[in-house]
Amino acid sequence: MSFVHLHVHSEYSLLDGLSRVKDLAARAAELGMPALALTDHGAMHGAIEFADACAEKGIKPIIGIESYLARWGRRMQDRDGTHDRSPYHLLLLAQNNQGYKNLMRLATRSQLEGFYYKPRLDHMALREHAEGIICTSGCMAGEVPRLIGLGQVEEARERLLWYREVFPDRFYIELQDHDIPELAQINRQLLEWAREFSLPLIATNDAHYVRREDAKAQDLMLCLQTQTMFDDPKRMRMNNDSYYLRTAEEMRAIFDPIAPEAAANTLRIAEQCDVSLKSKTFHLPVFNRPAVFDTDTAYLRQLCERGFEERYGISPTLPAPADDTPIALTRRSSLALPTADNHPNMTPRHLRERLDYELGVIVEMGFATYFLIVWDLIRFCRENGIWWNVRGSAAGSMVSHVLGLTYIEPVSNDLLFERFLNPGRVSMPDIDMDFPDDQRNRLVDYTIETYGKDQVAQIITFGTMQARAALKDVGRALGISLPEVTRLTSLVPAVPGKPVNLKQALEDVPDLKRIYQTEPQLRDLYDKAVSVEGTTRNAGTHAAGVVIADRPLIEYVPLHRLTGTPLTEKLNAVTQYEMTQLEAIGLLKMDYLGLRTLTIMRRACELIEQRHGKRLDLNSIPIHEKAIYDMLSRGDVAGLFQVEGSGMRNLMLNMRPSRFEHVVAALAFFRPGPMEHIPDYVRRMHGEAKVEYRHPDLAQSLAETYGIIVYQEQIMRVARDIAGYSVGEADTIRKAVSKKNAEQLLKHRNKFKDGALGKGYSAEVADGIFSDIEYFARYGFPKAHAAITPSSHAKRPGSSRITRLSSWPGS
Repeated sequence: MSFVHLHVHSEYSLLDGLSRVKDLAARAAELGMPALALTDHGAMHGAIEFADACAEKGIKPIIGIESYLARWGRRMQDRDGTHDRSPYHLLLLAQNNQGYKNLMRLATRSQLEGFYYKPRLDHMALREHAEGIICTSGCMAGEVPRLIGLGQVEEARERLLWYREVFPDRFYIELQDHDIPELAQINRQLLEWAREFSLPLIATNDAHYVRREDAKAQDLMLCLQTQTMFDDPKRMRMNNDSYYLRTAEEMRAIFDPIAPEAAANTLRIAEQCDVSLKSKTFHLPVFNRPAVFDTDTAYLRQLCERGFEERYGISPTLPAPADDTPIALTRRSSLALPTADNHPNMTPRHLRERLDYELGVIVEMGFATYFLIVWDLIRFCRENGIWWNVRGSAAGSMVSHVLGLTYIEPVSNDLLFERFLNPGRVSMPDIDMDFPDDQRNRLVDYTIETYGKDQVAQIITFGTMQARAALKDVGRALGISLPEVTRLTSLVPAVPGKPVNLKQALEDVPDLKRIYQTEPQLRDLYDKAVSVEGTTRNAGTHAAGVVIADRPLIEYVPLHRLTGTPLTEKLNAVTQYEMTQLEAIGLLKMDYLGLRTLTIMRRACELIEQRHGKRLDLNSIPIHEKAIYDMLSRGDVAGLFQVEGSGMRNLMLNMRPSRFEHVVAALAFFRPGPMEHIPDYVRRMHGEAKVEYRHPDLAQSLAETYGIIVYQEQIMRVARDIAGYSVGEADTIRKAVSKKNAEQLLKHRNKFKDGALGKGYSAEVADGIFSDIEYFARYGFPKAHAAITPSSHAKRPGSSRITRLSSWPGS
């Protein structure tokens, strides 16, 4: 007969649990267990990730928490060092969806109302939110066991009866055995009361790591948590190596002799627990549209059609005399590429079709409201003199452009809508917005005023133990001198955007391997650092992320106290789930990035207007004047966003850009991986090397980058043109490469080859092109991301430099 672990901690019991949730689920499945619980200390950070990991392994997830409980008669708001510093532990499991909602409320209240050294509840809150929750007597630190251990047996008995009353038919006596003498005494009393009051028994193991052999790494984590020395005899430590996922046979061997039903009852609880964490709908906030429009879709279409006519100078619906003649975009926008007027797709017919297609996809996917929400924020900016910039793949959307969200026209810049919103992959759009760092709070305040304070919060992030930090922290705990630790850390590669773990570094760096093989003390340090590397070490706050819902957030996600400086004083909480988990449960995540560059540019333009009478903004700053590219070519890049570093300065000097597209390519190239192709690109650009293609038909996709794949959009076009993929399907190749999904890559290679053969290409050409795609997709950059406007510096360098100096604090 099997067994289910119901008292389990993961790495989200920060620096106390070692286990990754995927490892826990995998081990439970390996042991043949039908279900597994997650009960982290004081928070529910891992719930969604855990549920996904269990589903992947075919076992049932049980969502719980080990809460902290204030002493009897104390409120969670009480703050007294004598009475409130050492709260009880309390194990709670969600029996059903109502129980899950109540767990979220309890987890939230403990953080926002009850935090004092620990996030605490009180008995009143527990009674108020008890429905749908299974409660146990807990570990040795639980209220009833601790009172028994202190000899306060009558008081313990009273508390036991209180729990039975608050959780009728849902209160279990929990038995543990970790070879602690006091625990044996507590178990005897609990067994006696279980018989007396007909209370069901369960057996648990207080699991903090996955396997017995992980005990040493867990012990080291406790050192790091408590900032003590590893060899300190007085430091906090677990008494033995029994705090792992024991097998069913091990658990039954321990508990069957004293309580045969205790192990079987874990299966009974698993059968009772049934919680749905995800819904098939998105929980977008309600948009307050004008009453004359029946739906958000109708209002969005009206806004788009009006913006289309303003941007392109043609009617979005009526035929024009020259529907197949490219429009003169350069007359309408200073940001238009000089080649835009001759672009074959810049015809009224094609532009209308593109708008209708995008709107159709947006409406079908249910995102009309999303675009209205973003449009309204930008409208607020426009009407209140706040500069903004929309980054990322949203620039590939004509709807974004005609709504006035993005400045760059997508068709003439060969940007793809499907890179932003793929009709074959339903996921929430992600429009990242930049605002001046001295004005961002106004946008967040407006969001709160519009949708309600209880429906808006910032988003939590988690810091992990990175390679060099793991070496430093473990070295400190082991008492190894800093110079010795530095000998190791200095040899571990630290390339931005390309992290290297300790095991990989040991294989790649000969000097590091030599030290490891010849110096036992540093080898021990290195091995211990490897054992804790990558684990979650702390909670923080996302620098720009905000979540907005249609109802109070507490109905969807537990909240956490602030872990950093809020975006605005009106925010007082962050979510307990990180960004990807919020998206997985259908919540709207938006980025409000405060960018000093926008502040500098705005102030520079204000100075230009004051001194020279010329009014500029992000829509009118000229980006095609020769002076800009002369400035870049001579390396005059001080203070220019994204190109002011020494590496980019050298690239500008070598490249000598002469048009906007060159700068865009430079930004895409200047990252680990694609950097190695910069010399070839520059030689081809200046005619010093021949531009070559595996097949002449690739020129239509790769000519702008001289035959080198630079952008993700190029990969999508090549797959479409050579192998007959739809553009949406082509984007899945990029995703398969980025996720290193070997199975999907093999399927794509075969599909690509079959499609190319069907269009008349040879097998050799098809294989070669796909190999190029597979290689470049590792580093391919979205073209829509790479945009820069350095021209205000070129036009009035004095104003720009004065503004940069004055923008820094204290200047």
